[in-house]
Amino acid sequence: MHIRPFTTADTDAVVGLWEQAGITRPWNDPRADVRRKQTTQPEMFFVADDGGDVAGVVMAGYDGHRGWIHYLAVADAHRSTGLGRTLVEHAESALAALGCPKVQLQVRPDNRNVVRFYEHLGYEPYEAISMGKRLVVD
Repeated sequence: MHIRPFTTADTDAVVGLWEQAGITRPWNDPRADVRRKQTTQPEMFFVADDGGDVAGVVMAGYDGHRGWIHYLAVADAHRSTGLGRTLVEHAESALAALGCPKVQLQVRPDNRNVVRFYEHLGYEPYEAISMGKRLVVD
């Protein structure tokens, strides 16, 4: 297994992983998110390739102030193997190479297993209100 940049041919597998992991939402078109990422720091979109099959995926980005990790997902068959950690560490390394001083991410509060996963990797919750505004309706 190796981590490589996302290619357009990975789209169906990546969206399938996101759906399998339960991280898609009806108001977000995951295919539109894939297309958008291909226009902004596409080199920060990674897949774990297991002999031609996409076993995991992570999106990262750096805005010059903070790095972000989004859309981490690992196929059911590869969970509890360390692949999630490997993908996060790969994204962190890529962000660090850009000079990124801090990485942030968001987890829904009811997703306790994922919160514990990130805590195990050294991430800590911090007090903030997450706000958003839709500019494009998918």
